[in-house]
Amino acid sequence: MFKRVLKCSVVVAVFLSAISCSNKNNKPVIKFSADSTSIIIKNIDEASLLQVKNAYQANADTVNMMSVLIMPGELDSIQDELEMPGKVKIAGDSLIFNPDQPFVKGKNYLVESYIGVKFATVGDMISGSTKHNLQPQKQTLKR
Repeated sequence: MFKRVLKCSVVVAVFLSAISCSNKNNKPVIKFSADSTSIIIKNIDEASLLQVKNAYQANADTVNMMSVLIMPGELDSIQDELEMPGKVKIAGDSLIFNPDQPFVKGKNYLVESYIGVKFATVGDMISGSTKHNLQPQKQTLKR
C-alpha cells in the first residue's frame, strides 16, 4: 500500500512540475526594430504563429493582430490614447508593424497583443488563479 501511494505521489509531482514549467517564460517579446522604424513581436509559440498565419492568409487587410497606441504626454491637451495606423506583416516567426507615419522621438507607445495569450493553463486551474477574461500582453515602448 505504501509503495503504491509513493508511486502515485511521484507521478503527480512529475506531472505538476511539467505543467508548471511549460510555456511560463515563453511570452512573445515586443520591441522596436534596431532602427526604431517598426515594432516587432517575436518569440511566438508555434501554435499561436500558425493561427496568426492562417488569419493573415484568410484576410490580411482586416485582421487586427496588434494595436499600437500613442500615449499622451504630460503636457498634451488630449488625454486619450490614439491608435497609430499602420500595416502588419509576418516575417518568419515574427510579426512586424510598420506605421503609416514614423515614430516620434520622445513619445511613448503602448503595444497590445493577444498573440500567445492563454485563457488558463492546467496549473492555473489547479491553483485556482484563473481569470474570467483574456488580458492582452501590453508593452510600453519609448522611442
